[in-house]
Amino acid sequence: MTKKKKSRIRPGKMVEFVLQSLLKKPATVNYPFTKMPMPDKFRGKLRYDAAKCIGCMLCVKDCPSGAIKIKKVGEKRFEADIDLGKCVYCAQCVDSCPKKALMATPEFELAQIDRNKLKVIFDAPPEAPGGTEQKAGGSQ
Repeated sequence: MTKKKKSRIRPGKMVEFVLQSLLKKPATVNYPFTKMPMPDKFRGKLRYDAAKCIGCMLCVKDCPSGAIKIKKVGEKRFEADIDLGKCVYCAQCVDSCPKKALMATPEFELAQIDRNKLKVIFDAPPEAPGGTEQKAGGSQ
Protein backbone atom coordinates (compact mmCIF):
# COMPACT_ATOMS: atom_id res chain seq x y z
CA MET A 1 0.00 0.00 0.00
CA THR A 2 1.08 3.46 -0.68
CA LYS A 3 1.05 6.05 2.01
CA LYS A 4 -0.66 9.33 1.32
CA LYS A 5 1.39 12.38 1.96
CA LYS A 6 -0.27 15.02 4.08
CA SER A 7 -0.16 18.40 2.44
CA ARG A 8 0.51 21.19 4.85
CA ILE A 9 0.18 24.86 4.27
CA ARG A 10 3.33 26.58 5.31
CA PRO A 11 2.78 29.60 7.57
CA GLY A 12 4.97 31.71 5.29
CA LYS A 13 2.75 30.91 2.30
CA MET A 14 -0.38 31.93 4.22
CA VAL A 15 1.12 35.27 5.29
CA GLU A 16 2.07 35.92 1.67
CA PHE A 17 -1.54 35.18 0.56
CA VAL A 18 -3.01 37.49 3.23
CA LEU A 19 -0.70 40.34 2.25
CA GLN A 20 -1.60 39.91 -1.44
CA SER A 21 -5.31 40.01 -0.57
CA LEU A 22 -4.91 43.24 1.37
CA LEU A 23 -3.42 44.98 -1.66
CA LYS A 24 -6.14 43.91 -4.16
CA LYS A 25 -9.27 45.89 -4.97
CA PRO A 26 -12.41 44.52 -3.29
CA ALA A 27 -14.57 42.19 -5.37
CA THR A 28 -17.78 43.82 -4.11
CA VAL A 29 -19.30 47.25 -4.70
CA ASN A 30 -20.16 49.87 -2.12
CA TYR A 31 -23.87 49.45 -3.03
CA PRO A 32 -26.04 51.70 -0.94
CA PHE A 33 -23.60 54.58 -1.29
CA THR A 34 -22.61 54.00 -4.91
CA LYS A 35 -25.53 53.37 -7.29
CA MET A 36 -24.82 50.93 -10.07
CA PRO A 37 -26.25 51.71 -13.51
CA MET A 38 -28.74 49.09 -14.65
CA PRO A 39 -28.50 47.51 -18.11
CA ASP A 40 -30.69 48.90 -20.92
CA LYS A 41 -33.22 46.05 -20.86
CA PHE A 42 -33.45 45.77 -17.07
CA ARG A 43 -36.95 44.79 -15.92
CA GLY A 44 -37.70 46.93 -12.89
CA LYS A 45 -40.74 48.86 -11.66
CA LEU A 46 -43.50 49.26 -14.23
CA ARG A 47 -44.51 52.67 -15.58
CA TYR A 48 -47.84 53.26 -17.34
CA ASP A 49 -48.61 56.04 -19.85
CA ALA A 50 -52.39 56.44 -19.88
CA ALA A 51 -52.29 58.75 -22.90
CA LYS A 52 -51.01 55.88 -25.06
CA CYS A 53 -53.35 53.16 -23.73
CA ILE A 54 -56.14 52.00 -26.08
CA GLY A 55 -57.73 49.59 -23.58
CA CYS A 56 -57.00 46.37 -25.47
CA MET A 57 -56.31 44.53 -22.16
CA LEU A 58 -53.51 42.41 -23.67
CA CYS A 59 -51.29 43.29 -20.71
CA VAL A 60 -53.94 42.01 -18.28
CA LYS A 61 -54.35 38.77 -20.24
CA ASP A 62 -50.60 38.15 -20.54
CA CYS A 63 -49.68 38.93 -16.91
CA PRO A 64 -48.86 35.55 -15.29
CA SER A 65 -49.39 36.85 -11.75
CA GLY A 66 -52.52 38.95 -12.32
CA ALA A 67 -50.83 42.11 -11.08
CA ILE A 68 -52.40 44.49 -13.64
CA LYS A 69 -55.96 45.77 -13.83
CA ILE A 70 -57.07 48.28 -16.46
CA LYS A 71 -60.23 50.33 -15.84
CA LYS A 72 -62.14 52.47 -18.30
CA VAL A 73 -62.77 55.87 -16.71
CA GLY A 74 -64.11 57.80 -19.68
CA GLU A 75 -64.35 57.90 -23.43
CA LYS A 76 -61.02 56.43 -24.60
CA ARG A 77 -59.52 57.04 -21.13
CA PHE A 78 -58.08 54.24 -19.02
CA GLU A 79 -56.26 53.96 -15.71
CA ALA A 80 -54.06 51.11 -14.50
CA ASP A 81 -53.91 49.52 -11.06
CA ILE A 82 -50.59 47.70 -10.73
CA ASP A 83 -49.80 45.61 -7.66
CA LEU A 84 -46.00 45.57 -7.50
CA GLY A 85 -46.22 43.05 -4.64
CA LYS A 86 -47.73 40.49 -7.03
CA CYS A 87 -45.61 41.42 -10.05
CA VAL A 88 -42.86 38.95 -10.97
CA TYR A 89 -41.10 41.54 -13.20
CA CYS A 90 -41.13 39.33 -16.28
CA ALA A 91 -42.06 42.32 -18.54
CA GLN A 92 -44.49 40.17 -20.53
CA CYS A 93 -47.01 43.03 -20.29
CA VAL A 94 -44.44 45.45 -21.71
CA ASP A 95 -43.73 43.13 -24.64
CA SER A 96 -47.41 42.51 -25.42
CA CYS A 97 -48.60 46.15 -25.34
CA PRO A 98 -49.11 47.25 -28.98
CA LYS A 99 -48.96 50.99 -28.14
CA LYS A 100 -46.06 50.77 -25.65
CA ALA A 101 -48.18 52.23 -22.84
CA LEU A 102 -46.29 50.08 -20.30
CA MET A 103 -42.56 50.43 -19.74
CA ALA A 104 -40.08 48.70 -17.43
CA THR A 105 -37.92 51.21 -15.57
CA PRO A 106 -34.48 50.60 -14.03
CA GLU A 107 -35.95 51.26 -10.56
CA PHE A 108 -35.62 48.17 -8.34
CA GLU A 109 -35.49 49.43 -4.75
CA LEU A 110 -39.12 48.71 -3.87
CA ALA A 111 -38.93 47.13 -0.41
CA GLN A 112 -41.83 48.14 1.84
CA ILE A 113 -43.16 47.04 5.21
CA ASP A 114 -46.77 47.84 4.25
CA ARG A 115 -47.98 45.82 1.22
CA ASN A 116 -50.53 48.50 0.37
CA LYS A 117 -47.70 50.87 -0.57
CA LEU A 118 -46.84 48.50 -3.43
CA LYS A 119 -50.25 49.04 -5.06
CA VAL A 120 -49.83 51.84 -7.58
CA ILE A 121 -52.68 53.55 -9.43
CA PHE A 122 -51.75 55.38 -12.62
CA ASP A 123 -54.59 57.81 -13.29
CA ALA A 124 -55.87 58.66 -16.73
CA PRO A 125 -55.01 62.17 -17.91
CA PRO A 126 -57.74 64.65 -17.07
CA GLU A 127 -60.24 65.35 -19.80
CA ALA A 128 -59.65 68.76 -21.27
CA PRO A 129 -62.53 71.20 -21.74
CA GLY A 130 -64.34 70.55 -24.99
CA GLY A 131 -63.87 66.76 -24.81
CA THR A 132 -60.34 66.59 -26.22
CA GLU A 133 -57.71 64.73 -24.25
CA GLN A 134 -54.45 66.20 -23.05
CA LYS A 135 -51.23 64.41 -23.95
CA ALA A 136 -50.05 64.11 -20.33
CA GLY A 137 -48.45 60.99 -18.86
CA GLY A 138 -49.92 59.02 -15.98
CA SER A 139 -49.21 59.93 -12.39
CA GLN A 140 -48.61 57.83 -9.34
